[in-house]
Amino acid sequence: MLRHGKGAVTPSRRRILGGAAGLAAAGATGPLVSGCGGPAKAEGGTLKFWHFYDSASSDPAMRGQAKWFDDVIRDWNATHDVKVEPFFVPGTSYQGSKMVTAFASGTGPDIFLLSPGDFLRYQNGGILADLTPHMDRAAVADYGTSLTSRVVEGKVYALPMEVEPLAIFYNVRNWEKAGLSEADIPTTWDGLLDAGDKLRAKGGGAGLVFETDPGYYQNFTWYCWMWQGGGDVLDKDGNVTFDSKAARQGLSLWQDAVRHGIAPRTKPAAGDQLSAFKAGQAGMWQSGIWMVNTFKVGAPELEYGVFKLPTPPGGRYSTAVGGWSFCASTQSSNPDAAAEFCGWALGRMNKKSVDRTVSWCTGVKSDVSPRASALKAATAKGGYDSWAMKKFKNEIFPGGRPEPRYPPVVYKAVSDAIQATMLGGKGVASEADRAAQTIEAYMKSYQGASLI
Repeated sequence: MLRHGKGAVTPSRRRILGGAAGLAAAGATGPLVSGCGGPAKAEGGTLKFWHFYDSASSDPAMRGQAKWFDDVIRDWNATHDVKVEPFFVPGTSYQGSKMVTAFASGTGPDIFLLSPGDFLRYQNGGILADLTPHMDRAAVADYGTSLTSRVVEGKVYALPMEVEPLAIFYNVRNWEKAGLSEADIPTTWDGLLDAGDKLRAKGGGAGLVFETDPGYYQNFTWYCWMWQGGGDVLDKDGNVTFDSKAARQGLSLWQDAVRHGIAPRTKPAAGDQLSAFKAGQAGMWQSGIWMVNTFKVGAPELEYGVFKLPTPPGGRYSTAVGGWSFCASTQSSNPDAAAEFCGWALGRMNKKSVDRTVSWCTGVKSDVSPRASALKAATAKGGYDSWAMKKFKNEIFPGGRPEPRYPPVVYKAVSDAIQATMLGGKGVASEADRAAQTIEAYMKSYQGASLI
């Protein structure tokens, strides 16, 4: 029987996006991020909190997540003179040019959400306010390694609300249609491609879906394949090591999957995994723990499974761990209050602060809690009792490694290599070498917070 479930020193402010490569990396067409744009304007002294959770969405899970933000803001407004107001920005705009352009013109948000991959763009631009004075000291320890990629010289500049490891989801209907059983769940790259080929040929739809759109998210989903072979973009001393066997084999995996028709060149259902699984348009999909709640709310009868990312010969299991964070802007008309909001919401040891993380990670969403206290409380409340959440917490997450915080030029060099090899048919060796040379040249003049 298949195992599955139903629904179940202050950093430099130099402009780091220089040149066409930087703009492409940002997905932006407007001005560059700079700390010199002037104060953000908040009407009537109200602080604007930008996020991308739509309260009017047709997705009930999204509506529940938007309500969580509204509730946090309501609780703050009930006890503080400086008010906060939510401001919804569609995800495509939020992660594109809108925020970069807004900050460059001095009209950026007072409070906003930020991913690890984009951290250095704003940190080096002087945008991020120090949140440490607004946190309980014990809460810093409570976060542990979850804060690693958000700390510069001992100061916290972003507070994570979640931890999101990646895995492979499979569609049970397609799996069984292809004649596969639980014994066929792959543990190696060859096994993954073999299963994907069978799913493509017999199960209908795409065999294995990798992210195809260039961006920080695609890089995030690819890094773990390089890490499994012992490779990295930079070593612990900051030396560029991208042109390695591990990087080349990671690029080759995605290239081979597309070349042989196992992975599609464009994502099914316009990238909507839920819709694609419901329609049988995909057999396997690399995605994250957030999909557990999406399936639970949006398709409770859908049968799916999850397994750890397979490994290459001689490789070691690893997965990438991402997640969004609360940040406050130095450009705000009241940066101290903006930073206080972040610390009040997520950086205290009181029960309400801890419970907000519990509610987010195991109530309205499905994530691993970034704080030890919240993880303990969520576990005690049964938040990880379901087969899927238990698997992520106990098997998938322990091999996790935080998403890197590379500035746009470094990210773009890697992204270009992925796109050129996966979809452009370019040689893996030449693209890995090209990316390494680009990063080497950039690092010679780089000024800013540590990349590692």
